[in-house]
Amino acid sequence: MMKTINTIKTEMNMKSRFFLFLLSCCMAVLLHGQRQDYLLDSGWKFRFSHQVERGTEIQVSLPHTWNAPDALSGKLDYKRGLGNYERKLYIAPEWEGKRLFLRFEGVNSVATVFMNGKCLGEHKGGYSAFVFEITDCVTYGKENTLWVRVSNAERLDVMPLVGDFNMYGGIYRDVHLVVTEPACISLTDYASPGVYLTQKAVSREQAEVSAAVCLSNRGEARRLTVRAEIKAEGKTVCRKEQQLQLEADRDSRAQLDFSMKNPRLWDGRKDPFLYQAEITLWDGDRLLDRVIQPLGLRFFHVDPDKGFFLNGAPLKLRGVCRHQDRAEIGNALRAEHHEEDVEIMVDMGANAVRLAHYQQAELMYDLTDRWGLVTWAEIPFVGPGGYLDKGFVDLADFRENGEQQLKELIRQNYNHPSICFWGLFNELKESGDNPVDYVRSLNRLAHQEDPSRPTTAASNQSGDLNFITDCIAWNRYDGWYGGSPDNLASFLDRTHREHPECRIAISEYGAGASIYHQQDSLKKTVPNSYWHPENWQTYYHMANWKIIRERPFVWGSFIWNLFDFGAAHRHEGDRDGINDKGLVTFDRKTKKDAYYFYKANWNPEPMLYLAGKRNRISTASQRDIMVFTNQKEVELFVNGQSQGKASPDAYATVVWKAVKLQPGENRILVQSTSKRNRLTDSMVVIQKK
Repeated sequence: MMKTINTIKTEMNMKSRFFLFLLSCCMAVLLHGQRQDYLLDSGWKFRFSHQVERGTEIQVSLPHTWNAPDALSGKLDYKRGLGNYERKLYIAPEWEGKRLFLRFEGVNSVATVFMNGKCLGEHKGGYSAFVFEITDCVTYGKENTLWVRVSNAERLDVMPLVGDFNMYGGIYRDVHLVVTEPACISLTDYASPGVYLTQKAVSREQAEVSAAVCLSNRGEARRLTVRAEIKAEGKTVCRKEQQLQLEADRDSRAQLDFSMKNPRLWDGRKDPFLYQAEITLWDGDRLLDRVIQPLGLRFFHVDPDKGFFLNGAPLKLRGVCRHQDRAEIGNALRAEHHEEDVEIMVDMGANAVRLAHYQQAELMYDLTDRWGLVTWAEIPFVGPGGYLDKGFVDLADFRENGEQQLKELIRQNYNHPSICFWGLFNELKESGDNPVDYVRSLNRLAHQEDPSRPTTAASNQSGDLNFITDCIAWNRYDGWYGGSPDNLASFLDRTHREHPECRIAISEYGAGASIYHQQDSLKKTVPNSYWHPENWQTYYHMANWKIIRERPFVWGSFIWNLFDFGAAHRHEGDRDGINDKGLVTFDRKTKKDAYYFYKANWNPEPMLYLAGKRNRISTASQRDIMVFTNQKEVELFVNGQSQGKASPDAYATVVWKAVKLQPGENRILVQSTSKRNRLTDSMVVIQKK
């Protein structure tokens, strides 16, 4: 029988996929020695728990969330329940005698994993990776069934209990099958890389580093060699190795210490230089396993009066906060989404980021390393803010879960040089079940896990919670949720005066804005209303940044938020379900005026931006024209007539007051006066009587 075109295409696609599979296998061996890593993001079937009849499943690929449609539409009771993911997994016969692991990068928020119907275990926590070994649970040479039951239901034993953001359900990050030799670098130490690079002492003259390597042996005892090589741009600059006896069916630990003369430092945005630490495990001349980790050598501290210092030099941390979701896809982000977000941070001129309010994708920490962004990483210990419910309940299961998530955060990200702060909570309250003692225990645990980094937290109230962590920061919205920006200045000065020992930062400050809401005059709005004019957000940020910049004791500030994000319970701005405090829209397509204010102040690359260009209709005959620029001098033209030249103030801002408009169309042009690389920006304003 003659094959149809579709049949031929199907066979060709199958052959192509098989070829790519073989190629990926070969590449895995070449890149990782005997460790093989297979991505399991395709071939999944999904159904909700109430869909028990056969044939109700749908085909999905990872990353996936079931809440993109309902949560992002502002549906308050979006699906918080149980979903099922299932796929077939072929286990090659040649893998018998090796070890097999499943590594989940992120499942929100509770995952129960089954292999061939047998329960492997449960993981509680939606933002950290976890690993199950499946060596003894599979049939070799056959297809096996992997089943993951995922719940994002409200629970009192899993952080976070509440949050001003969506709790998207699903397997929203990658899943891997990892195949190793019987003896390997451990994958199951809280899903860490199994390697911990501790910078014992670092200066510009010398670095003392210790590499602790967790080893796992299955089967008979054996004598093996652990080798650590530090490489710079492909060349080995330091090498140490250690022989040790691995006992049968036991885990063990090796430690290799080394010194480096005149190291090149990881110096933030100035020079984010990274070494590579290549850790290998050998049986004689046979390579058993290989793990590569970043090594960025740096030293830093926070002074209560002078702020943050990196490698001995003061560095004012100009930061942003980031949630891990975006329009249409929720939290099911791919690599290009993380990359785009960091590129926008760098374009704006930020040198720091608070990854709120939970552990984010491994790639994000890789990117902050690579781009030199000083990073605040935190666990999802989140309070209610201005809402009801509680962020802490004094239950043993809840306490245990918080400790587990803190260990996962630290161990999985221990080697990232960009991380300089471990965050322990956000906006908790001391009423009812008081979290003070528990936060103290988390603080001790963080120092046990990592003595090299300070702890911090984001507070929005007074009380004992503010005096536990090494550093403390406040979420302040002066000029948005009541008051004026002047209140921020008073708060900072009073707090520094009354508590001179405190290392103070601003963990959040921001105001909502819709690019569709424009007004001629500057009028403060009601935050929970459906009117969020863009020019008030611009004014808010200009006023708040001036206050922050003028106070050197503020070690860092973090804008809330760089991007609009999903919050189903919010009914404000230009639509339901969105927190619009971002400087960039939810889809990342439009940068609001306040974004360019910061870019002019933070990024030295030449720029000029005409603010208010979306306000195209004017009922007044006069209008203030404002420009953000880092050029020495700019000139304004209205309908071809010069309105004069001006230089920006200390905050990269130029304002022409009461510029006259003619009835009808007005063409407004601003340009730098430098003839070399002249910059221009323009807009059209319609003046209506």
